[in-house]
Amino acid sequence: MSGRIPSGSQLQVLENNSSLYKGNPSLYGVPPSTKCPGDDSITPNKDPEDKNEDDEDDKGVVWFYVSLGLGFIVGFWGVCGTLVLKTSWRYAYFRFFDGVKDKVALAIALKVARLQRKS
Repeated sequence: MSGRIPSGSQLQVLENNSSLYKGNPSLYGVPPSTKCPGDDSITPNKDPEDKNEDDEDDKGVVWFYVSLGLGFIVGFWGVCGTLVLKTSWRYAYFRFFDGVKDKVALAIALKVARLQRKS
């Protein structure tokens, strides 16, 4: 192998084990002590490609939060807006939840009555 050793995040684990690179004089860069040709102005741990990856990650996070907010707004107003505008749907919605509440209350009352009879 010959050339610069990549300094991406995938190979950072191998930087601590410099014995992997011994015996190969054609490799240069970090971690071997051999400098790359024209490497005087470049810092060894910073790679210009890493900056682009960070920018793309930041854009991904921003778009995640934008889509999360838009999804919440659309979902919330899709349900609540419909209930505000359609009176018949609003009555059916609350009638349904009143029925569910009554069934849950009945189930709890039956369980309590069974437990009291057993003890």
